[in-house]
Amino acid sequence: MVVATEEMAVYCFDTLVSHFTGDQPPAPAFEDGNHPLFVTWKKATNGSESRLRGCIGTLEPRQIVSGFKDYALTSALRDRRFPPIQSKELPSLECTVSILTDYEPAEDYLDWEVGKHGLIIEFTDPDYNIRRSATYLPEVASHEGWGHIETIDTLMKKAGYHGSITESLRKKIRVTRYQSTLYTMHYGEYVAYVKKNRGAAPAINGVPLVNGFKLGH
Repeated sequence: MVVATEEMAVYCFDTLVSHFTGDQPPAPAFEDGNHPLFVTWKKATNGSESRLRGCIGTLEPRQIVSGFKDYALTSALRDRRFPPIQSKELPSLECTVSILTDYEPAEDYLDWEVGKHGLIIEFTDPDYNIRRSATYLPEVASHEGWGHIETIDTLMKKAGYHGSITESLRKKIRVTRYQSTLYTMHYGEYVAYVKKNRGAAPAINGVPLVNGFKLGH
């Protein structure tokens, strides 16, 4: 089974840094394969808890090299919930790469384990008679401190449903559960990796970017 690795997170940082420099990112240091995947960017400032800056991926298998390259930029720059990440934010960023595995239908909306399973829900909106769907990655419910019902209800709202949520409607939801492996890397760890393996810190326009400042500026 393919698992998320340090090298995958490095490649996502490489891709984002290269977007700002205009260069091509270094070749990935992991083997290609076909798997569903997500890229999540969070930002921590002044020792505060990290807050989401972008998260986009695919629930369908695709080549992971091109997938991480595409979604590293899409989640950083084109997640419609947030403004695009700017280069000055790099030192505050952390990147989490996720490889999704073990898809299986749940018996009902309660047939999953908080902290273990991600969810895909599909249901018919009773007000507009249209199909709606949404997903949460496995770490979301535990991070938010949600139980089963709160997770399902907020996921229905994420899917675009704003009507009344009843027990009978919950019972009509089709739930697919899945698991994931993930790897999280902070920008400081990325800089250390690049220095160790390439001999120099990442730079934008030839100027190293460390601790939020361009050295010499």
